[in-house]
Amino acid sequence: MRPHCAPRGDAPVRWRRALAAACLALASTVSLALPTFDEVRADFRSSETLVLSREGEMLQRLRTDATVRRGQWLGLADVSPALRQALVLSEDRRFYEHSGVDWAAVSAAAWGNLWNQRTRGASTLTMQLAGLLDGPDADFLRQGPGGRSVPQKLGQAVAAQVLDRRWRKDQILEAYLNLVPFRGEIVGIDALARTLFGKAAHGLDEREAAVAAALVRAPNARPALVARRACGVLRDMRRAGHSGARGTDCDALDLFTTAALQRRAFDASEGIAPHFARQLLRQAGRTQERVSQDGASRDGTAAQRVRSTLSAPLQRMAVDTLTRHLRELRGRNVEDAALVVLDNATGEVLAWVGSSGPLSQAAEVDGVLALRQPGSTLKPFLYAQAIAERRLTAASLVHDSPAHIATAGGLYIPQNYDRQFKGWVSARTALAASLNVPAVRTLVMVTPDAFFEQLRRLGLPLTESGGYYGYSLALGSSEVPLLHLTNAYRALANGGRLSPVAYAPAQRPAFTPALDAGAAFIVGDILSDANARVRTFGTDSVLATRFWTAVKTGTSKDMRDNWAVGWSQRYTVGVWVGNASGAAMHDVSGTSGAAPIWAEVMGWLHRRTPSRAPRPPQGLVRQAVRFGPGDGGQPLEGARQEWFMGGTQQALFAIESEASGANETGATGTNDASPEAVAARILAPASGTVVALDPDIPPAHQRLQFTAGGVGRAAVRWRIDGRMAGSGAQWAWLPWPGRHRVELVDAQGKVLDQVQIEVRGAGVRARR
Repeated sequence: MRPHCAPRGDAPVRWRRALAAACLALASTVSLALPTFDEVRADFRSSETLVLSREGEMLQRLRTDATVRRGQWLGLADVSPALRQALVLSEDRRFYEHSGVDWAAVSAAAWGNLWNQRTRGASTLTMQLAGLLDGPDADFLRQGPGGRSVPQKLGQAVAAQVLDRRWRKDQILEAYLNLVPFRGEIVGIDALARTLFGKAAHGLDEREAAVAAALVRAPNARPALVARRACGVLRDMRRAGHSGARGTDCDALDLFTTAALQRRAFDASEGIAPHFARQLLRQAGRTQERVSQDGASRDGTAAQRVRSTLSAPLQRMAVDTLTRHLRELRGRNVEDAALVVLDNATGEVLAWVGSSGPLSQAAEVDGVLALRQPGSTLKPFLYAQAIAERRLTAASLVHDSPAHIATAGGLYIPQNYDRQFKGWVSARTALAASLNVPAVRTLVMVTPDAFFEQLRRLGLPLTESGGYYGYSLALGSSEVPLLHLTNAYRALANGGRLSPVAYAPAQRPAFTPALDAGAAFIVGDILSDANARVRTFGTDSVLATRFWTAVKTGTSKDMRDNWAVGWSQRYTVGVWVGNASGAAMHDVSGTSGAAPIWAEVMGWLHRRTPSRAPRPPQGLVRQAVRFGPGDGGQPLEGARQEWFMGGTQQALFAIESEASGANETGATGTNDASPEAVAARILAPASGTVVALDPDIPPAHQRLQFTAGGVGRAAVRWRIDGRMAGSGAQWAWLPWPGRHRVELVDAQGKVLDQVQIEVRGAGVRARR
């Protein structure tokens, strides 16, 4: 069948031959340029990407093309019959009758132009589709800024006839509905229906269909003009019997159209993993990976999709759990939280909750990637380094007592969370109970610079230096993202081996050694020991799970950040609770903020899956140990089986008291000499002490130990700010914020010694 573009038979023969030859040449060119229906549908690109879970469920719809708003390709069966009928009546009444070009309409248009009469356009849906088709060889079909030229009109007429022969009518109408621009950036019926009407295209009623059909002819017209044309389309539909309603209320349609054209219901992002979806696509862009075309979906449409590592059931559970716990903490000035779950073996992200969504005033901030102070969650890496360097063992005795460490900026005086000192404790107890002073003493042994380099090897993106942070680095004064911190804990779960986090299904991870395997095992054994953490967290701590886990909590200065990070045999879970604004929380510690969320998520992960303790690596030795007596004559700690790096094991850990001080016997580490007996004076705290309350232990334990020397059996009292507060050579004071004058007085009220101290932080409420 040849295209009907030759002149009439009464034209000169030479004209007919020349035009026929040109027509055939044009038809041949058009045939080569026009794609097939399947090619057009396969090349269709949505302006959005669908992020799928590992199970194939849609997790997030995310707009990735800001230049256009284009939804998914819809099959003709997914478009409402009202819209199909409205479009045909408005644009091409004889669509199902002609062969691509409506010659009757062409003749009527030509006659009208001759007599300067306004007529309906002669361009058919098929001809318009030919102008919408993309392709490097189809430029001559597209309309330019000044309208279509005569050659372009002729080309579209020929192309329409070729399309009509190659494609079915339903394919032509389907492609047209998906490619036609409607208004502004909106292209295709899916984007139009969801943006202006807030529904799927199959649900459009006759009024909405009339407005959509009117927009085809005048995409950017004023609402009043669109409503007037929509009213005409609606009348045509009712006259043709496509609607059971009678009459047309154009005034009501005018109001409806104006409201619809102002609506933007199609959000740029929708789903349960917005922050993860953005990070996934950023990573794909960095590695120059192209978002994959998953092909036809269940309903025969095509869309841009990328499969991720996230588990849809776990993600939903994590979102619900985090939201529920935040609602419970609402009265404590807490509105933000974040959570991430990693697979230990592969590094795949299984859950990623970046914010609390509607509960937050900064829902777009991704708490998984935000830099926050980690508090005590860095201590496991510090003790692991000290154990690997054979400076400590898990049974080594370290002194939990007042420490005055000289630095370039003056004295650094660390304090424990509960303001109490435990005396000599093992490294196991010091880490599990999260004691601050032993951690700082351990950092003195390791040095801040060496610890800084260790943290960098574990993937923590610290930008300064060890000297910049100083000894406060032991207590988490740096800033790290939750994702990197959780992955560093995952390295502990993998015997000190680190690999990058995976966002999409990948091959085997590439592990690199970051920490000694034996030290990583010993630290994991300590963090899984419920008995070792009793001194701080009690016997019924939420951290104690019914299956094997190792976990550490942390709280930054002034309760601004709250953490719980830990691992099981298969998973590593990290939780942060706080405020994106940096505002302090009220009376929220690791065990009341992040830990309950961590425990619930970990319990859900292991509801049917067991978790067993890891096997010790080669080079470790397990030996029975016992401890010497303390001041009261009782053993410092109970006898137990302990793990050692080969060559560091021993059976007895004890303290020998000497006149000149106290020395640790049979243990590795640093020793602090006990103060000698002198004239009556205040031994602790030292004058000028600044106590920064570290809320990582229940507030009931917020006490500062006062110690007097040289008093013998004399009765002494403690006077604070001029008021008697306690008595005895040793006394534990519950501090309150402010600057205080502490005086040691005898029974007659004579001042024997005095010091000035300052208490900072929100861990203790001021006394009324």
